[in-house]
Amino acid sequence: MLAHAVNERLDELAGPPRAPYSHSVPDGRPLHGPLKALVDLLEGAHRAPPERLPAIVTRAARALDLRIGVYLADYDQRTLVPLRPGAAELDIDSTVAGDVFRSAGTTVTRDGTDPTLWTVLLDGVERLGVLEIVPTGGTDPDDPALREQSHWLATLLGHLVTVTTQYGDGLDARRRRRHRASPAELLWHSLPPLTGATESVVVGASVQPAYDLCGTVFDYALSEDRAQLAMFDAGPRADGASVAVVNALAAYRAARRDGASLPGQYAAVGAELAGRAPDLTGVIAELDLRTGWLHWLATGPTAPVVVRRGHALPRAEPAAARFTADDPAPEVTETRLEPGDVLAVYSRGVAEELGHARAAELLEHGADALPPETARRITRAVLAHGADGLRYDAGVLIARWVPS
Repeated sequence: MLAHAVNERLDELAGPPRAPYSHSVPDGRPLHGPLKALVDLLEGAHRAPPERLPAIVTRAARALDLRIGVYLADYDQRTLVPLRPGAAELDIDSTVAGDVFRSAGTTVTRDGTDPTLWTVLLDGVERLGVLEIVPTGGTDPDDPALREQSHWLATLLGHLVTVTTQYGDGLDARRRRRHRASPAELLWHSLPPLTGATESVVVGASVQPAYDLCGTVFDYALSEDRAQLAMFDAGPRADGASVAVVNALAAYRAARRDGASLPGQYAAVGAELAGRAPDLTGVIAELDLRTGWLHWLATGPTAPVVVRRGHALPRAEPAAARFTADDPAPEVTETRLEPGDVLAVYSRGVAEELGHARAAELLEHGADALPPETARRITRAVLAHGADGLRYDAGVLIARWVPS
């Protein structure tokens, strides 16, 4: 339209000269820099099997004059497993890389041949591992531009790790340190990510033993105005416990997604089990993210714990012995949270191995840490305490209310 208007005016003024209706388009493919790295990652990952991801990362890193090593946390969250052949595993609790993973942060080390930037590898807000980033073009690892590029690279790469793991076993196999029993395989594929967050709430969880998980699951659903949380515990580790908690989880999700109230969710779980799992206990809760009002129903020996300004508030008593459809739902308990409060739910395995007092102490010590890290520390403490074998699974679900 512009060319047509120009040509009409040229006809009026001069006659023959004409403006072109099109022009040649130069090749817009970037040759170097952040955009080149982005293109290499996206094009390289298209239809690529999971095990090809390290090579794709190496190619993308060259565009930024970087050398990148990828480490994924194993399912026990004890070690960071390298994807580069020949590289050593790194302990999460005693190394610089482990500290970056625990804090979901970034740091620089200068004790080796080359200065190295370590940054957490994230899928959204879930910690997957760490990146080891070594500049090869003389860039200072403390350069803000490098840190920013490393951040978006880690974010995109974390997403690619999660996506490719869904259709191939190449990366999943690297994260496994031993055989995973079939009940654990079933339960792990029923769980949401270990970390979830919105602008108003951060949720983190941990379940152990990771490779022999038997009868404990957790769940959460986050929205603009509320966080819905649940944990189900089938009691002592035994055959059939995994089926019971998966059925309870499915019934809870179906009722929640239908918009059922807490008593309705409670009744749905009880009706689904119908006496088949008399030991099944747990907690279902809803947190209003606008007002801080927490409503919950708990069965069995454990109830939610609130940590306020580093101190655990007195623990309430559960309202019922177990989930059932035969009796009316127990009365819903409500509590008003304050901004920054930490809400914790844990399974019988935590209560039996550590006791409520020790669990509260660990929650208090981790009040300022990331919720998934506090949950990890508690389940690690349970494993250390029950080294001779656990009678119950250990599960922890933690939420911190941080209203915007």
